[in-house]
Amino acid sequence: MKIIPVTLKGDNVQLEPLQIGHCESLCEFCLDEELWRWTVNLVKTRDDMLRYVETALEEQQNGMSLPFVTIERKSNKIVGSTRFGNIDTGNRKAEIGWTWIDSQWQQTFVNTEAKLLMLTHAFEVWRCIRVEFKTDALNVRSRNAILRVGAKEEGFLRNHMITDSGRFRNSVTFSIIDEEWESVKANLRSKLKKQE
Repeated sequence: MKIIPVTLKGDNVQLEPLQIGHCESLCEFCLDEELWRWTVNLVKTRDDMLRYVETALEEQQNGMSLPFVTIERKSNKIVGSTRFGNIDTGNRKAEIGWTWIDSQWQQTFVNTEAKLLMLTHAFEVWRCIRVEFKTDALNVRSRNAILRVGAKEEGFLRNHMITDSGRFRNSVTFSIIDEEWESVKANLRSKLKKQE
């Protein structure tokens, strides 16, 4: 697994390496409190967003993550962010998460194609044997979205994280393993055709 910044390009969505210079575009829609309701982070101001991006880039520098901005190609507009995290090259696994999308682009092709691009990179370029997803146990919408991607629910992590607000978060963990990838890929491609 060679963990280097890369652009992942689909028909409708492009994932580009996150940079400090993206903060201003992200702030056009990311200060919506609802986007952060079930996340560990609280992003209410431009300074909060700057800290969020700096942390992601620091983790990238340390080989722990690979963060992206999500671009809707027709408008060439940044509509969200996502990332590979908890990368474990020795065990050929990574987590996909830290995903948030402008509310007007939620439940569209944007997330479907972004996940297809990332999973293709993980399984076909990095040759991962496992890709993980985690979400707040209270975030039913996210849990259902992860299941729609084709991941299998594995269980609960109790008191898994402490959020910026001080709340103890229970997380639900999901995964896709390499032998499931072809079926998951076909399913995502089918969903994408219906959403376009």
